[in-house]
Amino acid sequence: MANRAQIATNNSALIAMIADEDTIVGLLMAGVGNVDLRRKTNYLIVDSKTTVKQIEDAFKEFTTREDIAIVLISQFVANMIRFLVDSYNKPVPAILEIPSKDHPYDPTQDSVLSRVKYLFSAESVASGRR
Repeated sequence: MANRAQIATNNSALIAMIADEDTIVGLLMAGVGNVDLRRKTNYLIVDSKTTVKQIEDAFKEFTTREDIAIVLISQFVANMIRFLVDSYNKPVPAILEIPSKDHPYDPTQDSVLSRVKYLFSAESVASGRR
């Protein structure tokens, strides 16, 4: 355990959000929102006018910012940029797919859950447990 690489932490780590308006408003009311000095927010509201390019750009920005520890993304939005979500493999920021009001959560589409299932099945096969 002592040889494990330490994950750099920041005392002011934020949660970023990419979701529909109702989900974002709920999380903003919970106090998750942030606007920095450059007027950059930690969220993107996705509606019918939002392009896939805007979603991709927000995802890339949030996953490269030093002050973000978790990116919450609605599963229906993650499906629009599935290739980016599936190819992301860094531990921080963590990507979590969440349900939205109009789109229920489907565990078969969640890339993180599928990775966890793969790891546990590989571990159980390697150790002789089934």
